[in-house]
Amino acid sequence: MLKGISNLISPELLKILMEMGHGDEIVIGDGNFPAATYAQRLVRCDGHDVPPLLEAILELFPLDEYVDKPVALMAVVPGDTTPTPPIWKTYENILQNNGYSSDKIEHMDRFAFYERAKNAFAIIATGESAIYANVLLKKGVIK
Repeated sequence: MLKGISNLISPELLKILMEMGHGDEIVIGDGNFPAATYAQRLVRCDGHDVPPLLEAILELFPLDEYVDKPVALMAVVPGDTTPTPPIWKTYENILQNNGYSSDKIEHMDRFAFYERAKNAFAIIATGESAIYANVLLKKGVIK
């Protein structure tokens, strides 16, 4: 363990976050996300939920300021019974607590999200049970 780094950030995840460069993307997938199918690099965080991982990552990880939407969520499939997943408000609060506004969030079609995830630097597989809890982050620079 290290001072100032959450115990949710494993050595493997810390290495990946350090290796990522400006513009690289990482996906934090919920328990239903096909992480192993799409991952170039897979980090297992089973048993953890997305919100605390997102908080821990954003303490270390700058979002890209050179794009309009450095955060992407999987949009609700048309006709699904959940019009706005409650976890999205949690994500907005986490972003705001880290100095980012909720207008930095893009909502992507399910299959477009999967296609983008295929090109992500890494995918984190979690045990998150909330639906539509997948989140993609684009790394920025430290100035």
